[in-house]
Amino acid sequence: MYKKGPKGWLKHLDFIIIDVITLQLAFVLAYAIRFVERDPYADPRLYQAMSLFLLLADLVALILFSTLKNVLKRSWVQEIWVTFKQALVVELLATLYLFSVQRGYDFSRAVLFLTGILYGLLSYFTRMGWKFILRKILASSPGRSLLIVTTEAQVYTVLANVQNPRYQTYRIVGIAITDKDLIGATIDGIPVVAQMDGVADYVCREWVDEIFLAPPEHAPYPSSFVDKLILTGVTVHVNLATPGERRGRKQIMEKMGNYTVMTTSMNFATTGQAFLKRAMDIAGDLVGTILTGIIFIFVAPLIYHESPGPIFFVQERVGRNGKRFKMYKFRSMYLDAEERKKDLMDQNKVEDGMMFKVDFDPRVIGNRILPDGTKKTGIGNFIRTTSLDEFPQFVNVLKGDMSLVGTRPPTMDEWEKYEFHHRARLAISPGITGLWQVSGRSDIVDFEEIVKLDTQYINNWSLGLDIRILFKTVVAVLGRHGAK
Repeated sequence: MYKKGPKGWLKHLDFIIIDVITLQLAFVLAYAIRFVERDPYADPRLYQAMSLFLLLADLVALILFSTLKNVLKRSWVQEIWVTFKQALVVELLATLYLFSVQRGYDFSRAVLFLTGILYGLLSYFTRMGWKFILRKILASSPGRSLLIVTTEAQVYTVLANVQNPRYQTYRIVGIAITDKDLIGATIDGIPVVAQMDGVADYVCREWVDEIFLAPPEHAPYPSSFVDKLILTGVTVHVNLATPGERRGRKQIMEKMGNYTVMTTSMNFATTGQAFLKRAMDIAGDLVGTILTGIIFIFVAPLIYHESPGPIFFVQERVGRNGKRFKMYKFRSMYLDAEERKKDLMDQNKVEDGMMFKVDFDPRVIGNRILPDGTKKTGIGNFIRTTSLDEFPQFVNVLKGDMSLVGTRPPTMDEWEKYEFHHRARLAISPGITGLWQVSGRSDIVDFEEIVKLDTQYINNWSLGLDIRILFKTVVAVLGRHGAK
């Protein structure tokens, strides 16, 4: 799923924090100019209440009116207009607030108007200053990996425009030349890695984030080529494309460098949606981290008693667009579990070994079959069935490797078996829970059905869907625990 902006929600969170502080500073300065030595927060029913309302009004204007949209791309003239519009919206909301609470006669008009003027000036200069700093940071950071697909005649022009520092910073990992075999050559220090028919294989092998396709002028829209790439979950930008209906795809027109492109992806998240999803992750993470600490106090001694060794299980997993990360769990299996896994593959319930699931796993701490055939379980099975082993993943959420809701990240050996369309599961950040888990985790053993549910989640993603999945997860976990 495509999130616009070089740093997604984090970049805009920086601007939001700076803007909120700037507005509060403007309010304090306006009050100090009008009343000199008096404390603006001394009157909790008027000026203190207004300071809190200004915070809310600023967030409403920033998020709902999208005044931070394309903030890094705007020129200084455009920034003046957007800053004026932001200050005007905040002033109007503040005026409406005073009218609604019938305190307009008590509140100083000088403070109200000075706040707007100072806010506009301070906001403009702080935004321009932070954009300067952020561009420097982006210029020195890797950015999103981009594969450029174009012709030999256009390649230098395309590189010059995409790398324009005023626009988004990409890490160009390769070039595919469609009309000549130049594989192995370098252009401006960037390797030529494929021709037209080798682009899809390169995407699956190297895990690029996005593709910029610049076909020759007047060339028809390459629908079959784009459809094939979208199956992998990668985001595709097409220069000067003719808009058309694409089933199961979301398309928008936007700017990339000096080009007008049609961007095609499985779904889009606006800046506000991405910010709110991440905010929900952080809010849930605060609670989850506290619970993880409490669970550790009780579970850690039991795990160590049954199986001396590390309390946490750390495993390399594959996340969004193929990025690898270390995923954390409470260890529920014996230390040699990975070595014993190959001996149990004939019992795997998931077809083709795309995931691993058995009815009774002897690798789980405390699990064993008694001489009379009785199956005995222990602490490992308990923390797995109650999902307590998943709680350390809140650390992954805090780090940004995972989200509360998403798709489950595959292990390295699992993703190596992925076919072309399976890669779509990795189009978003992996989650602690997801749609297929709450749709009958213990019953679904067909991997294609899992991929279908994950793709359905990505195509229909919304904050409301995430909230419903979280609610169903809590109900399912409590239900399993209550059944014990």
